[in-house]
Amino acid sequence: MYGLRVANRYAKALLEYALLQNALEGVFADMTLIDKTIKMNKDLERMLISPIVKTTVKKNVLTEIFTMVTPETQRLFDLLIQNRRLPILGAVAEKFVVLYNDYKHNKTAVVTTASPLNEATRKEILEKVMMLTKNKNVTLENKVDKNIIGGFILRVGDVQYNASVAHKLNRLQQEFQEKLFL
Repeated sequence: MYGLRVANRYAKALLEYALLQNALEGVFADMTLIDKTIKMNKDLERMLISPIVKTTVKKNVLTEIFTMVTPETQRLFDLLIQNRRLPILGAVAEKFVVLYNDYKHNKTAVVTTASPLNEATRKEILEKVMMLTKNKNVTLENKVDKNIIGGFILRVGDVQYNASVAHKLNRLQQEFQEKLFL
């Protein structure tokens, strides 16, 4: 994505500013909305990146789409416009959400399965992840990928545990190939 280092700096500065203004929760809600809106609407992303679209038009579009944002978020818009960094708005919002979750010690566990999890299994996995991470602020996200055949892949932060059938079959295939050439 465009300008990740710069986006990281803006996100950190916004987090500090929101903390000083006692507006952290409001800014987090804004950044979550902005992140999801830009990811779901490629036309908006292209418009923000486009050098052809005038800055005043971009500002008007942002004002029309994000009508209920906090003054802190509005100030971010103005700052990005002033510094000609509006194309990185989506990256700033995404990075802010990550920084907010780190600040609040929130963890997201992503479980990839071949079919959707039922509620009992979801609850059991969530309890296990809470116990392993020693963190009560864990949310569980379930992704469905038919290619893993069966089993699951659990990812919490930088740690991944792959117990999928596809992974085991690939490992078995590699072992057979290595032994054929001995």
